[in-house]
Amino acid sequence: MGTLKLAIQKSGRLFDNSQNLIQSSGIEIVSKNVALKTKAKNYPLEIYYLRNSDIPKYINNGVVDIGIVGQNLLFERNNDLEVIQKLGFSKCRLSLAVPQNIKYESLQFFDGKKIATSYPNSLKKFLNQHKINAKIHQISGSVEISPGIGLADGVCDLVSTGFTLSQNRLKEVEIIMNSEAVIARSSNIKPEIQSIIDDFVFRTSAVLKAKNKKYILFNVKNDHLDKIISILPGLESPSIQPLAKQHWNSVQAVINESRFWDILTKIKKYGAKDILVMPIEKIIP
Repeated sequence: MGTLKLAIQKSGRLFDNSQNLIQSSGIEIVSKNVALKTKAKNYPLEIYYLRNSDIPKYINNGVVDIGIVGQNLLFERNNDLEVIQKLGFSKCRLSLAVPQNIKYESLQFFDGKKIATSYPNSLKKFLNQHKINAKIHQISGSVEISPGIGLADGVCDLVSTGFTLSQNRLKEVEIIMNSEAVIARSSNIKPEIQSIIDDFVFRTSAVLKAKNKKYILFNVKNDHLDKIISILPGLESPSIQPLAKQHWNSVQAVINESRFWDILTKIKKYGAKDILVMPIEKIIP
């Protein structure tokens, strides 16, 4: 049996989320101290800790089989790597921003202007698509200060909360692309490695499906059962079992945490009692 080679970012938020995903998938990592690479105790997996910008190249060259990387980086590097799973974390967007005191009306504002960015290829594709002729000024790090020091009229950079833009008196005006962490794979995978990839994705999918989900169990009278069912979402539908106590039922459902308090208020209104709430570790379809 072969060994799956996985590349992840060696530091930062993407590193933490990737490590947590791997371990939540039942894979024990030999050492948490980041070296060049490590391996799993109980799974045919080697983990390579790389600079984020190098991961697409290592996948493309076949040094590693798969990698966890941001979609924005794949787009910037012009890599035609296959994305086999979206992971739902490290969400951000690549956006254009201008000083807050600028009256911005349309993308035509950037025609003939200077834009500072660390993502020149992505920006060029976007500008060409919209027939905007702007001068791209490529810099690395601290892109947001460029308009303030007269280096550029606007910036193109990754935005998560928008706080850094606000600190530098900039406002987001156009979104070039939305991005999140994904698993990308090499185009040249041996059959024995592909079977490990399939299993790895199966495990991570079970973890991701359970994220931000809650399992609730409660009792309710027959009289209010139909109203309760209309409120509750479920993977298929709520599970209902009659209780020994006449005219009462036990109801089970899986709900999104974001809707938990809203749903809880509504089911209590219709007489739900003895409500039990539990986190969900995995969901296997």
